[in-house]
Amino acid sequence: MSKPRILVLASGSRDGGGSGFQEMAEYSWTDPPMLDADIVGVISNHAQGGVFQKAKALGVTFCYWPGPYTAEWYRSVVSEFDAHYVMCSGWLKKVAGLDPSRTINIHPGPLPFTEGLYGHHVHEAVMAAYHRGEVNQSAVTMHFVTEEYDRGPVFFRQPIFIRPYDTPETLANRVNEVERAVQSFMLDQVVHGRITLEQGKVIYR
Repeated sequence: MSKPRILVLASGSRDGGGSGFQEMAEYSWTDPPMLDADIVGVISNHAQGGVFQKAKALGVTFCYWPGPYTAEWYRSVVSEFDAHYVMCSGWLKKVAGLDPSRTINIHPGPLPFTEGLYGHHVHEAVMAAYHRGEVNQSAVTMHFVTEEYDRGPVFFRQPIFIRPYDTPETLANRVNEVERAVQSFMLDQVVHGRITLEQGKVIYR
């Protein structure tokens, strides 16, 4: 029986990034695999950035795409890679035209509070809210992707408690550690049908 085929979208940066993609690939090769699937390719909007470097080292097919990020393009690239699922792992572009039940995103903050934010902006917003006395924790959130940015149905949320001495940087470090730890495991639950999206509702089996 063939394994689920996953296409990863990962922006990274011109000089780094892509650690989530790297760990998904590595976890698909462990014995037994934590992510029992094939990573068939990775797409980035940086031609020679961190994602490209990691894909080259891992032997995973890399595709550079500068845009436009249209529904037609998303559907064509999924078809080109014959992908069953799409995983957005640090992908900073809006997704359109894909099946929400087969498109997953990981977000480094509590939704909907940090909706529309990315990277350090998430952690700065959370810490500012903490100092205002509005929150005492952040989160790692995974959700199905709809065309409304960061508003798809959430299927996983891991709270991250904020410590009194935290800064946006120290909080980011802990959040990123949890992201990398849970991403492959939770994605495996989705691609093997243990978590599904049916008629807009998350179903756990």
